[in-house]
Amino acid sequence: MSKEFIEAEMALFAEQAKEIDIIITTALIPGKPAPVLITAEMVKSMKAGSVVVDLAAEQGGNCELTETGKLVKKNGVTLIGYTDFPSRMSGQSSELYANNIGHLFDELCPEKNGQININFDDEVIRGTTVIKQGQVTWPPPKVAAPKLSVAPPPEKKEQSTPVVAHERKPGKGWGSLIGIGIVVALILGVGSVAPEKFMNHFTVFILACFVGWQVIWNVSAALHTPLMSVTNAISSIIVLGALLQVGNSSNTIVVLASVAILVTTINIFGGFLVTHRMLDMFRKG
Repeated sequence: MSKEFIEAEMALFAEQAKEIDIIITTALIPGKPAPVLITAEMVKSMKAGSVVVDLAAEQGGNCELTETGKLVKKNGVTLIGYTDFPSRMSGQSSELYANNIGHLFDELCPEKNGQININFDDEVIRGTTVIKQGQVTWPPPKVAAPKLSVAPPPEKKEQSTPVVAHERKPGKGWGSLIGIGIVVALILGVGSVAPEKFMNHFTVFILACFVGWQVIWNVSAALHTPLMSVTNAISSIIVLGALLQVGNSSNTIVVLASVAILVTTINIFGGFLVTHRMLDMFRKG
């Protein structure tokens, strides 16, 4: 990670430390000391009574003030740096379970006189009773869901939809004019030295390239794949035209026709490949 990223990360931790009450850190790097994420200044900025649970205390801790294996208080903040959390879980779970059982006995003996009162009007007692006086009472009846008062929906105010005028991007028209100018200049430049028969084919070739560029380049990238079918159709026409020119007596025309066949074939197969991949995304396996 870059230095700028780490500085931004530490600044975010410093802001959060001022607002939250409990921080639990777990960052550890195998074979290396734990990175310091909570500095002493962050601890000082925390509210009194806040708690930091440092699960990386065994490797030095993610908090700068953590003491390995100890529970300490610094600036009114409790820092827990125990390294034996797994062995403490059994005692904690037993305490929670005993607390639940104690509350259950309070429900069974509300008078505190040792007499058990199985009150079926109490949903908790009814739900935990399996047999009463020799009769199976399980499963308990379903408890009706409480009725919630539904507030009337707020009245929808009709809002007039603002009409946003489509702004024309500046300079887009100039780009087309410049392109046309370049095409005309290229045709005139080649026409001054090339024979008339060659110029007929060359003019058609240049105009086809320009039209194709205008059609494809000005379309959003999200629509390029649907255009594969159209480009494949155009490419097939180009392949047929190139095949007709392969047998020409001019070596230059033969080379250009071969290149056209190669490029358009790649384009066609690429289009089919992309189309099949898209269709496979919608087919059930």
